[in-house]
Amino acid sequence: MKRIVAVNSNCYHGYSIEEAIKGTAAAGFQYMELTATKGWTEHVFPDQSFSRLLKVKDMLRKYDITPFSMSGHCNLMDTARMADFIENIKLAAFFGCDYIVSSIGEAHLANQAVASNETVAEHIAAFLPYLEEADMKLMLEVHGEHGDGRIMKEIVRLVNSPRVKINYDTANAIFYGGVDVAADLEGCVDEVAYIHLKDKAGAQKEWNFPALGQGYIDFPAVFEILKQKNNLCPFSVEIEFTEKGPKDLEEINEAVKVSGEYLKKAGFEI
Repeated sequence: MKRIVAVNSNCYHGYSIEEAIKGTAAAGFQYMELTATKGWTEHVFPDQSFSRLLKVKDMLRKYDITPFSMSGHCNLMDTARMADFIENIKLAAFFGCDYIVSSIGEAHLANQAVASNETVAEHIAAFLPYLEEADMKLMLEVHGEHGDGRIMKEIVRLVNSPRVKINYDTANAIFYGGVDVAADLEGCVDEVAYIHLKDKAGAQKEWNFPALGQGYIDFPAVFEILKQKNNLCPFSVEIEFTEKGPKDLEEINEAVKVSGEYLKKAGFEI
């Protein structure tokens, strides 16, 4: 089985999906994680016209890019957003995606009490019928209040479905969780079925996520853990630069290219 190695279209935040597709193809990648995050990066979105979505689908085909997953972030703890996420599942199915990625959201209830992991798992389980219908897997991202692999493993095991696993974001585990990435990943790797390969530079809480190999994440250790466990989960490269963002489209294209070269040197096919 070949490992999927993709580019997250969120690397092109602030730019069009067309520019993301062209840059991804130019860097030699064959897979893409489409981004449909409300109010942030709406490269594709349920409120776009059918004609518009068809044009994106046709362009992906033209550039030989397979949209295997979708970043459809919603606050899954907010029952008012449940319909939004169901629409994202259906949108992902329209593009032929096998995976949909989302963070869990804030673990606070209406009365500001912190939700237990059991309550979180109940909210997640409510989406299982829709995932079944679409034959799709939900990858819960290490993010925010759920910023390390330990807590994500607990939640995923409480959901207890092969359709819900961990998306381990290598930089978020530092930014939000403050953990040692290799040690944290090793503790949850049996439930990891997707990885956002994201590098980290600067202080823990500094928004600084450069091209792969330009930060201090120990990716060789990450790759070795996966190898030892025979874990062939997909990789999705995510580059978010600094708070100022990239200076221009050329900087994004170069960072995507540099990341691809880094992965090829590490022995992966892109």
